[in-house]
Amino acid sequence: MEAFTSLATDLVKSIDVQIPSISRPFGVHLWPIFDVFYKHVTGQSATDFNFVYGETPLGTLRSAGSMIVAYYAIIFGGRAIMTNYPAFKLQRLFQFHNLMLTLISGALLALFIEELVPTVWNHGVFYGICSHEGGWTKPLVILYYLNYLTKFVELLDTVFLVVKKKPLSITPCSHPFQRRADWIAAFLHCYHHGATALLCYTQLIGNTAVSWVPITLNLMVHVVMYWYYFQSARGVRVWWKQWITRLQITQFVIDLGFVYFASYTYFTSTYWPWVPNAGKCAGEEFAAFSGCGILSSYLVLFISFYLATYRRSGKRAAKKAVQNGDITVDPKFSQDVVNSVNGNGKAINGSAKNSAVRSRRA
Repeated sequence: MEAFTSLATDLVKSIDVQIPSISRPFGVHLWPIFDVFYKHVTGQSATDFNFVYGETPLGTLRSAGSMIVAYYAIIFGGRAIMTNYPAFKLQRLFQFHNLMLTLISGALLALFIEELVPTVWNHGVFYGICSHEGGWTKPLVILYYLNYLTKFVELLDTVFLVVKKKPLSITPCSHPFQRRADWIAAFLHCYHHGATALLCYTQLIGNTAVSWVPITLNLMVHVVMYWYYFQSARGVRVWWKQWITRLQITQFVIDLGFVYFASYTYFTSTYWPWVPNAGKCAGEEFAAFSGCGILSSYLVLFISFYLATYRRSGKRAAKKAVQNGDITVDPKFSQDVVNSVNGNGKAINGSAKNSAVRSRRA
């Protein structure tokens, strides 16, 4: 009770409300509030944080790699173990997990915005992504580190799927497009979680000033995505599900634009200064390679997943409905239209585009 009273008192003292401005985008100064929570949890001020390789938790490749390897061992070993046990429901726990990640992602995003808006406004985007003074300040470093830690919490997404006996691999289906979509979804889910933890680690130890671009975009996507998962776990049907994948694809396109630019101007200014470039850019070379490689793979996989899942879903649903007898094709349309729905042939003279189906119930 005493600790709660102390926290409440410190929070009240830390609240500083002003008219929203460039230096205070939200009006309320968020950093002092964050500092109060951080101090009560860790015993030190957030401004005193220093990322030290080998000392900070999960601050070495061995520790980060061990967690990622353990993740894959748990999910694939867990699937084998769960074949002998009934599925766990864990609905309340799953809802709590997704709600917490929604709130954490939103809080980190707000803190990033508060730190970055004044920098970018006053000094420009290039300063923000290529200068340590712009994109690698002490407040940003602790936010990078906390974001990195959340990547290990997000590994629980797959653990929930395992204990709930949700499919991670190809599901029995005769349709080749469905098999392809299932394979991409399974691989993307498992690969994406482990690779993202590794990506955040490489950028953290690589002092990459451009890190805030993919991180803030990812946090924005995660606010939407985990809110969707939370609502879905509550049984709420959400119509904008496929827009999450579209948002993720847009995120990776923007990410790669910034990361490729930062990498290009770094390498050209360092090794080929006679090639047109924008100047020096902060960060280590291994971080540039890992960032470009992993983000590029994400873009390819998410586009493949979107095309395999959503572009084919309408035709698959129509074909299945006709084959199951749930709907019938209006008799006034030709056999070419029927074939186009069933996938047995192509309609001629554009008749498929004007086709319609009607319910037996109607």
